Amino acid sequence: MKNILLLILIMAATASADIVTKPLEYDSRFKGFLAYDSSASPDAKRPGVLVIPEWWGVNDYIEGRAKQLAAMGCVALVADMYGGGINTTDAAKAKELAGALYGTPDLAGHAQAGLDALLKTGLVDPAKVAAIGFCFGGSACQALAYAGAPLAGIVSFHGGLIPPSPDALKTIHCKILMLNGAIDPMIKPDAVAAFMKTLDTGHIDYQFINYSGALHAFTNPNADAMAKKNNMVGMIGYNETAARRSWAQMQIFFNEIFGGKTGGN
Repeated sequence: MKNILLLILIMAATASADIVTKPLEYDSRFKGFLAYDSSASPDAKRPGVLVIPEWWGVNDYIEGRAKQLAAMGCVALVADMYGGGINTTDAAKAKELAGALYGTPDLAGHAQAGLDALLKTGLVDPAKVAAIGFCFGGSACQALAYAGAPLAGIVSFHGGLIPPSPDALKTIHCKILMLNGAIDPMIKPDAVAAFMKTLDTGHIDYQFINYSGALHAFTNPNADAMAKKNNMVGMIGYNETAARRSWAQMQIFFNEIFGGKTGGN
């Protein structure tokens, strides 16, 4: 029932605006998904948000998030991190795909390619650009920030933690919002402490928020079904309260970094 209610909210948010959605191929091999409100003045430059998916790849869930952002007045581009628009519902395959990028320059590089494509749309104010990511995508956002990308901020929803190196601390130009499940078995308390200590050392402007009772992937209404399919029960799971609160926290963050109020749900 809660999953149905969330879908209704997403549909209501997008129905009230003239949302344009379309595939966007970029960098000769990536197949992203672009969403924006066409009712805005053609000359008006809007905040841009790069949306980086979970390790499942570009799918209906992440496209729905882009539509929500468009209803808020943003131009949203879902990044295709694997190329060719590849997606999967099999955890072993997802692990293989994501594992090929973790720990390599391509994690930030593929995200940067998406960011470049977003900026090239001509719809975006380059001074008001953020990146958000979910799970694997949250890690990719961190890598993108550490590479010195010209972002106002990043938001990591239940993302894996990547502490920046001493050199990376010198290249971070944006604010950071980390939204974490308090009982996420993949994110250990000592890892959280080490991550925060590193950011403190570099005097980085960040927030780290834990949501009680929330597992990994808590924002995705499909997480429970995916957990059963992939023998991941107790590891990933949807939490409606944490999902709602974290999205609202992102909107507060956007109002700060973009210097204005974002609407929608």
